[in-house]
This record gives sequence, C-alpha cells and structure tokens, in this order.
Amino acid sequence: MEPRFNLNDNEIGRKIGKRFADTSLAILQSTVPKSTLELVELRASQINGCGWCTDVHTKELAAAGETAVRINLVAAWRESGVFTEAERAALALAEEGTRLADAQQGVSDETWAQVRKHYDEDQIAALIYLVAMINAANRLGVIARMPGGSYQPGMFDSITN
Repeated sequence: MEPRFNLNDNEIGRKIGKRFADTSLAILQSTVPKSTLELVELRASQINGCGWCTDVHTKELAAAGETAVRINLVAAWRESGVFTEAERAALALAEEGTRLADAQQGVSDETWAQVRKHYDEDQIAALIYLVAMINAANRLGVIARMPGGSYQPGMFDSITN
C-alpha cells in the first residue's frame, strides 16, 4: 500500500497537526494509566481498520512491557479474562464511542455507569477526548492511506516530552 498524502509535507497540515498533538499531550498528562490509554487507542484503531494506528499502539504497548496475551486479546476483550473492570469500562466506551453509527443509543447507560464507577471526572474527560482523538487519527490514517509496519516505539517521544 502506498500512502496517498503526507499531512506533514505542507504548512497547513503541520499547523493543524501541532494542535492535534497538543490535545493528545494533554490527554497523556491525565491520571488515566498509560496502558489503558493505549488499549483504548488500539481497540478503536482495530475497529476502524487503521493500519498505522494499530501498528503504533501495539508496539507502544509491547515496548511498555504489556504482555502479548493482553495485546492480542484486545480485539476480543469481552471474551477474555485478562482485563481489569476499569479497563473493560474504558474498552466498552471506546467501542461504543467508535461505533456511533452502528448503535442507536451511542454510549449505553450501562457502559456510562461502569465508566463513572472506575474513573473520576478528570479521567472521564480525558477518556472522552481520547476516544474522539483516536477516531480522528484513524480517519486521517485511513484517508491518507498511512500503512502500518514502519512505526518504531518512541518515535513521538520528542513531541510528548
């Protein structure tokens, strides 16, 4: 697969990308565990078929010491016992927030109750923005045809530190 377009190769793309990165940095500064953030991003990326983002988040999880079993079971998290209740709430929010067009009610009251049970107000704000941001990133990746496979863990450290 050949990329269609490099968003960083022009001034407006770089300008918008910087603001996008600033929002992502604010999310990373929340108290939601980094592994939970990455699991959420991986699940949304799998659903949206974004090769680049799936590559990024699987490799970041592995580099952070996440087990292959947990990484591999993200796609089937409902049918596995390796995720905490809090992670399951975040993964449900990610799925329902990603599949808005498929669900008549959007995020269910049951999922929302689980999110409220496990996360405080600041963490919930971060999770909501995270779901929105990863879905936007997935759309950028799919539209521009950003292929997966070339990401190296830590490539974005200079942006986030």
